[in-house]
Amino acid sequence: MNRPDAVTPPGTAGRSHTVGPPETPDGPRAESPPDVVDRPLDPGSPDDFRRERTLDVLIPTRNRAAELAVTLSGLAAQEGVPGFGVAVSDQSDGAPAFRHPAVATMARALRHRGHPVLLTRRLPRRGLAEHRAYLLDRSAARYVLCLDDDVWLEPGALHRLVTAITELGCGFVGNAVHGLSYLDDVRPQTHRHYEEWTGPPVPETVRPGTREWQRATIHSAANLLHVTGRLDLPEGTWRAYKVSWIGGCVLYDRTRLVEAGGFDFWRRLPEGHQGEDVAAQLAVLARYGGAGILPSGAYHLESPTTVTERDVEAWEVVLTDAAPGTAQPTR
Repeated sequence: MNRPDAVTPPGTAGRSHTVGPPETPDGPRAESPPDVVDRPLDPGSPDDFRRERTLDVLIPTRNRAAELAVTLSGLAAQEGVPGFGVAVSDQSDGAPAFRHPAVATMARALRHRGHPVLLTRRLPRRGLAEHRAYLLDRSAARYVLCLDDDVWLEPGALHRLVTAITELGCGFVGNAVHGLSYLDDVRPQTHRHYEEWTGPPVPETVRPGTREWQRATIHSAANLLHVTGRLDLPEGTWRAYKVSWIGGCVLYDRTRLVEAGGFDFWRRLPEGHQGEDVAAQLAVLARYGGAGILPSGAYHLESPTTVTERDVEAWEVVLTDAAPGTAQPTR
C-alpha cells in the first residue's frame, strides 16, 4: 500500500534516521537481522494455556509476519470479553512469525492486557484442516474463534460475536470479511441473498446447487458493507442472517464443533487442499444451526494467499464420504 511521503524534520535533510547498532571501541556492534527478535519471548505452555475460559482465539499462520501483527493488534484493542486466550500456530518456511519484533510486541501487549497467549510451531505441514485440528485441541474454552492471520477486527467486534452466539444458542456465528478495495464496486444482484433469521437459527442441510448455497455470494468483495449501509441499523444493534458458510472469522461453540467432528476429517485429505472451514461449518450447521452477524467488524487485509497448493476442496471430499452408500474409511 502506498503512503504519502513523510515530512522531513527541519535541519535533517539528507541524513539517515535509521537507528543503527551502538558503537564499540572496535566499531559498530553486530546486530541480528531486522526480522528477528533479540529479546526473549516466552512461547507459553500448552498445559498452562488449556484452561476453561469463555473464549480462545485460534490463529493458524504461515509466512505472514506483517499480517499477523495487524491481526493481533486488532485483538489487543478488543473490550468486553475479559481474559480471552490467543493461540497462534506457525508453519512458516523460515523463522516463525512471532520472532518478528512487531508480532512479538503484540503478543506481549495481549499478555499485558490480561490475555493468555500460546505461540507454537506445527511442522511438518499436513494441510489446513490438520492445522486447525491441532489448534482446536489446544483449547478448553466454551467458545473458539477461528480467525485467519490476515483479518483485522474493529473494536467491539469480539464482544458482539460472543453476545450473538450466547443469545442465539446456535453452533456458530461469524463475521464475513470486508474487502475495502471494493468499496465502490456495488453488486446489487448479490444483495437478494441476504435473509435474516426472525428467530433462533435452526439446523439446516445446505448443499451445492441449492438456493441456500448461493448465500455465500453476499460475502464477496464489499457486498456486506453495502447491505449494512442499506439497513441503517441503530448504534449498538446487530442482526443475524442465514448463511451457507463464512470465511475468515467464525466463532464456534467448541463442544458442538467437536461433536460435529471438528476438523478430524483432515486424515482423508491430501496436504494440498482448501475449504476445510466450509466442511466444518456445514457439519455444525446441520446439527445446531449457524448465522452471520451484521454489522461485521472483520476486514480482510487482501494480501496474496499463502495457500498455493489447493487442488482439493475439503468440503467436496467430506460430502462425498457422507453420501448414502459411500463406504466410510477406517481409522
